[in-house]
Amino acid sequence: MQAMTPRHHLGEATLLSYAAGALPVALAIVAATHLSLCASCRRQLRLAERIGGGLMALQTGAPSPAGAREAMLARLDEPFRTRVADAHEALPIDDPHALPVPLHPYFGRAFDALHWRWMAPGMYYIRARVDRGTLLLIRIAPGKGLPRHGHHGDELTCVLQGAYDDEFGHFRRGDLAELGSEERHKPVSAAGVPCICVGGLTGGLRYESRLARAAQPLFGL
Repeated sequence: MQAMTPRHHLGEATLLSYAAGALPVALAIVAATHLSLCASCRRQLRLAERIGGGLMALQTGAPSPAGAREAMLARLDEPFRTRVADAHEALPIDDPHALPVPLHPYFGRAFDALHWRWMAPGMYYIRARVDRGTLLLIRIAPGKGLPRHGHHGDELTCVLQGAYDDEFGHFRRGDLAELGSEERHKPVSAAGVPCICVGGLTGGLRYESRLARAAQPLFGL
């Protein structure tokens, strides 16, 4: 698999929230996945952590930014600290069989071992349980796509394989999409190989199609 540099990144506010441990779990896992594939955002994360450590040092009188950073991390739950650490361990991008490290606790280690559930012709999904949110893997065949929809909360989506297109551009491996309750889109898998994405949602999808709304309770998406 040829290495690609992501072109769509974490927004500044989202990156700062991630560094502070303030993102909802589902969003934080997807952010960590993007970080594992994006050297540029990892550099920005280190900068955000240094700034946060410096601010805490000023507030607490800690002797050094490094000590303040440890104090900041100590406020986070242990599982989340593990995911933050995992985000700094970049997955070798030439391994087409391995899932990014932050996804291992939820979906396992390998694409080949995933057990997909049918959602619609050419579309499959896997759902993982997380606190106060939804974490999904979605696989969409080339040319297929989700119905046009909005969101009842926030959504972060990171492309793991293949690519898709929507109203906001072309998204390929490593790219991250941030969508709030005001945005609507219709993602369609690009030609070539199936598009596999991981998505974190703090609320359900808001479909425009009556048929999609009718089927929604069957999948909980």
